[in-house]
Amino acid sequence: MARVIAVLNAGSSSIKFSLFRESPGSENPLQLSFKGQVEGLYNAPHFIARDRSGTVVSEKSWGEGAALGHEGGLDHLRGFLREVLAGDNLAGVGHRAVHGGAEYAAPVRVDNAVLDRLEHLVPLAPLHQPHNLAPIRMLMERAPDTPQVACFDTAFHRSNAELVQRFSLPEEFFEAGVRRYGFHGLSYEYIASALPRHDERAARGKTVVLHLGNGSSMCALDNCTSIASSMGFTAVEGLMMGTRTGSLDPGVVLYLMDQRGMDARAIEKLLYNQSGLLGVSGLSSDMRTLLGSDSPRAKLAVDMYCYRIRRELGSLAAALGGLDALVFTAGVGENAAVIRERIMRDAEWLGVEADAAANAQGGPRISSARSRVSAWVMPTDEEGMIAAHTFRHLSG
Repeated sequence: MARVIAVLNAGSSSIKFSLFRESPGSENPLQLSFKGQVEGLYNAPHFIARDRSGTVVSEKSWGEGAALGHEGGLDHLRGFLREVLAGDNLAGVGHRAVHGGAEYAAPVRVDNAVLDRLEHLVPLAPLHQPHNLAPIRMLMERAPDTPQVACFDTAFHRSNAELVQRFSLPEEFFEAGVRRYGFHGLSYEYIASALPRHDERAARGKTVVLHLGNGSSMCALDNCTSIASSMGFTAVEGLMMGTRTGSLDPGVVLYLMDQRGMDARAIEKLLYNQSGLLGVSGLSSDMRTLLGSDSPRAKLAVDMYCYRIRRELGSLAAALGGLDALVFTAGVGENAAVIRERIMRDAEWLGVEADAAANAQGGPRISSARSRVSAWVMPTDEEGMIAAHTFRHLSG
């Protein structure tokens, strides 16, 4: 009987899942068995599961207007798990939790006390944390004997110095938790764990990782340790993103309140859901759509996206005191060769020399042999990172 780890990543209208089976004696002790999601939980629920080869093994739609909600989606997923587990043992469930605050610098097994503390962090990530915690609470009620481990997107950045974490606000705000936390930490942690296999010099040295997707950020690694990130108090700071503004003069928010009469919820919707690539282009938040468009506003959106990355790269290289490598990851970083080419061209002054053919093929190394700064494309694996944390945590 093999032990199995389930990984859940719950959003506002979906629950993504992965199943990892223990594989004793192999190089990787956990092997992906199935992955999929229940999406459209509140309007048109659709479930799909694939095996490790990508073959669809189960699929179901409930139709337009149906509403499963998170509870119904989790119940359907539990039914699927019972079918595919057969005689194997569900050893535990690992969850992605966006915010661990200043308290959690490592994964933690969840009990009622931990869940209460995580609930208190909801105001720091109101669009993500409630959905992350929902399946934890449901499983505690439905399967109280199943161990659950919360893994935090902020934890990897707890290595940042206090100087880096602070805003220039009075002390009381820092003590109350108003500080730079950084996000996408599970992705950066995975890249840091995989980097030595690709480039030992980069792993020991100074590397900037670009996690470019619908949500985008960058992280400075020194000896594979996070020293700075483009995201701060929330996941809206930093780079321009699919629908998020990125860094914005706080005076703009005051203007929106005073001159436009917008309240907090309207501003939140603007900053998180109506801006970024979508807001500038007026067309789409999807980089593929924008790159294929001849719209001047689509071109402007792409130009702004690359320019903000150029600015942030200079800032992180300065924070590191040099640069040995760049790593591109996540949806845009792994798949948009034209964006990678532009970023590497913008970084020539830092010592990056692109290999056009390798970049077009997707790497993994996309810089020339003589480039002083190496550049790589590395697929991230946040679910695998959560599974590994959960497995180690439950194994003591």
